[in-house]
Amino acid sequence: MTNPEKIQENKYEEYSEEKIKASVNGIYNRFVKRIIDLVIALCLGILLIPFYIVISVIIVIDDGFPILYRAKRGGYHNTVFKICKFRTMVKNADKIGGATTGLNDKRITKSGAFLRKSKFDETAQLLNIIKGDMSFIGPRPEALQYVERFKGLEKYILEVRPGITDYSSLKFINLDEIVGSENVDEVFETKVLGKKNILRVKYVSEISFTTDVKIFFSTIKGVLKKIMRTLSRTQK
Repeated sequence: MTNPEKIQENKYEEYSEEKIKASVNGIYNRFVKRIIDLVIALCLGILLIPFYIVISVIIVIDDGFPILYRAKRGGYHNTVFKICKFRTMVKNADKIGGATTGLNDKRITKSGAFLRKSKFDETAQLLNIIKGDMSFIGPRPEALQYVERFKGLEKYILEVRPGITDYSSLKFINLDEIVGSENVDEVFETKVLGKKNILRVKYVSEISFTTDVKIFFSTIKGVLKKIMRTLSRTQK
């Protein structure tokens, strides 16, 4: 009989623990990356103030306060932090449904549908970057219930500041369509979570300025494609 734990280990055979240790303990991850993040986040934060005001007004008109959605996530050095997003779902959405947002989820507000498709809801995470909880590029932060399951090389995911985008974000940019509308939490746990963790470990193994630049431009390309797709659908 096949050992499930052995299968999980085999997924990471191509990654060297020594290389991962060197990556996470390198100067770029420990110091340079944080300086770059802080400088860019402060500049962008000032420039985006009018944009933030517009989004805030739209959310309030559509569904009232609060403007931000904040949820606990596993972070750098296994610390817990609250991720910031512009609220895209009805109040107390996590009490109404599961942790994963499915396709055509009824909890999503009208303004939230656009914010999610365009990824504008994620821009509030500039606050997390300024605070030092997150980075622009890094493993997407996961809910605590999933972080607790990290084992082996997956634990090195927590040695890098979580980011707004990474390899897993690019792969699952249409996550709602992938998990569908039925049993979304179960589908996420059985068919998505493991693959996301592999991609998170891949990033940790390859962390560098060059890697971050490539992911940054790939993300812009992916988001623009998604926006164009959404616009084309609404025009039909």
